[in-house]
Amino acid sequence: MRIREITTKIVNAGDRNWVFVKVTTDEPGLYGWGEASVAWQEKTVSGQVAELGALVIGEDPTRIEHIWQALYRQPFYRGGIVMMSAIAGIDQALWDIRGKVLDQPLHTLLGGRVRDSVRAYDHLYRWELGLDWDDLDQLALAAEKSVEDGFDALKLYPIPVGRPLEGTRALAEAEAYVGTIRDAVGPDVDLMIDMHGRTTPAMAIQYAHLLAQFRPLFIEEPCLPGNVPALAEVARAVTIPVATGERLTSRWEFRELLEQRACAVIQPDASHCGGVSEFRRVAAMAETYFVAVAPHCPVGPIGAAVTAHLSLVTPNFLIMEQLRQDVPWRNTIVDTPLQLEGGRVMVGDRPGIGLELIEEEADAHAEIVPLNYRSYAPDGSVVDD
Repeated sequence: MRIREITTKIVNAGDRNWVFVKVTTDEPGLYGWGEASVAWQEKTVSGQVAELGALVIGEDPTRIEHIWQALYRQPFYRGGIVMMSAIAGIDQALWDIRGKVLDQPLHTLLGGRVRDSVRAYDHLYRWELGLDWDDLDQLALAAEKSVEDGFDALKLYPIPVGRPLEGTRALAEAEAYVGTIRDAVGPDVDLMIDMHGRTTPAMAIQYAHLLAQFRPLFIEEPCLPGNVPALAEVARAVTIPVATGERLTSRWEFRELLEQRACAVIQPDASHCGGVSEFRRVAAMAETYFVAVAPHCPVGPIGAAVTAHLSLVTPNFLIMEQLRQDVPWRNTIVDTPLQLEGGRVMVGDRPGIGLELIEEEADAHAEIVPLNYRSYAPDGSVVDD
């Protein structure tokens, strides 16, 4: 058995595009699916899949680690979100093939379940909900609806785009936002605060001290990646656990983060950090530092399925991101979508990743969405989004 072809399929998913990777073998009807979605870089990622895929055409698809090493080490320039996402999509598809060949689900291939279901959190992102920034009453209703739907953990986005340092108004707005949600859902629902890399360490510390009264499970990305000592400064100055890692793409990038004790939770993305193979290495490395894993997963149904399998087998797993509000037809393009029961993701026992892309349905959403927004401070300068 040999790899005959590696192709991509781009799907319009509302405010972003999904990139699905198909690895086809020379065995009739045997292929695997993966996902390499990087928001607003779909053409670049698709091109990278084609370039890297050419390196492994003709290889035995069951030699997954051998192929991973070839994809990563053969190019002279390596790493980065585009390359590692392309590798991730191919790697996921190879694991899907292996599961089909052995007639076993991915989680069994990875050593078997260490839990029966996967805890997930819901999003309260005002933009996704169609709410104005100051519409806290409707936001509270949305939070109550999430809890009614069975979620016991919610991700909040109370930090606006802004300047390196903000005054009392921004702090007061963040306090009102989180306080409103806490009052709406009560003390038993976990709240996670995503700062989205919008804050400097100094500002993140101010926000964290103010919001600690609401007992968040963690604060996410209190500053941008690229300066681990700055993140460690925040982690040591606040009482709320720090989470980060969605923009990191390999064990080498996570290594410094862990060595400097800069966070309590890492958030690798199986569609960005080199796929199933590298996710497992990163998670195992984090376990030796007593750091939890909360997989980042703002991707399509294939990447979400892979992430659910990984969550089932990761001992230091904490909680998984789950999107429900991107597009209403999300589950129509796969034959067996993930099932949510009471805020838990249920993973079946079908071979491989457990679902197939319905290509004709995906093709109905093939128009690419361009990057169409910008973030500016009140003075017109560009800010981090």
